[in-house]
Amino acid sequence: MNFEIGGTQALVQGVARDYAVRCVAPRAAELDASGAFPHEPLRGLADLGLMAINVPSDYGGAAAGTVAFALAVEEIARACASTAVLMSVTNMVGETIARYGTESQKRRYLPQLARGDAGVGSFALSEPSAGSDPAALRTTAAPRSGGWVLDGRKQWITGGAHAFAILVWARTAPKESGTRGISCFLVDGRADGLHVGRPEDKMGIRASHTVPIVLDGCRIGEEALLGELDGGFKIAMTALDGGRIGIGAQAVGIAGAALDESVAYARVREAFGVPIGEHQAIRFKLADMRVALDASRFLVLRAAEAKQAGKPFSRDAAIAKLFASESAVSICNDAVQIHGGYGYVREFAAERHLRDARVTTIYEGTSEIQRTVIARSALG
Repeated sequence: MNFEIGGTQALVQGVARDYAVRCVAPRAAELDASGAFPHEPLRGLADLGLMAINVPSDYGGAAAGTVAFALAVEEIARACASTAVLMSVTNMVGETIARYGTESQKRRYLPQLARGDAGVGSFALSEPSAGSDPAALRTTAAPRSGGWVLDGRKQWITGGAHAFAILVWARTAPKESGTRGISCFLVDGRADGLHVGRPEDKMGIRASHTVPIVLDGCRIGEEALLGELDGGFKIAMTALDGGRIGIGAQAVGIAGAALDESVAYARVREAFGVPIGEHQAIRFKLADMRVALDASRFLVLRAAEAKQAGKPFSRDAAIAKLFASESAVSICNDAVQIHGGYGYVREFAAERHLRDARVTTIYEGTSEIQRTVIARSALG
């Protein structure tokens, strides 16, 4: 296993870091406070090739690999978690289309997702009563002349109000068939019969615009089926395995920002006549934060390297996502504690990082689901 960062990976990381510092971080607090969608930061990411990092160059992607993707997401998340999750999900959607799509689907959707001029990519699997249990999915796709009609409700759709391409999972066989009767469809974000609800008023990641979607007689063409009929569950699980690397990287980025700010604060804030960084209680806390952060980063890179090499990576992705997300919450909580009362006010970024980190233990598979995956792998 080689964690030396060089070549294309170092280039992508450097480009992402420079852009994050110059253009993303200065707007993060404003976006959090207003909840405004980050149109300009995302356009800049697209211009740099960071919205389709692991998509073949024939379709407008950077083809830089999973390790480069993880490094780039970490850098953007360090600046703004909302922008990072939109970037991560769009990359996941693009990679899924590249893997399972027809040539026509690839030509229609991938170049525009890469350019970012038509909107982001969204992932519509969850429903009001079907989150961790996709077998409970109720949305249906009924065959009609020349295509399909979708009916149902989707929940927690990141960027859904600004989506160009939405991956929608729907039942194409009786409910008794469980996950074997689910198919995936590639739906235009402005399709007739697709209605987007108001963005949720969330605790954190406030600018990513998480919305419900109602599919009411939504007509789509026959060519909208992605992959095989009734084969959608496999597509979802494969996409989520890769997506967990993205969320792990996001958690590392958020936690890294919280640690950086804690170190800076500990150097200037004085108590009992010396900077608080001179007190053992704070020094030990910072040390534990650094250990958890570095371990998280290595676990994410291990999963990314396995995926990039074409090796089995589901367990590694689950381990990375579980450890990085829960470590991020702990690190950010300690950052608030180090800042004391100032950590509880919005003038300082510590409280934003804690709010942003919390959801990383929930979306793209809760910590409980990750433990289930890991335990299943251990027990065989």
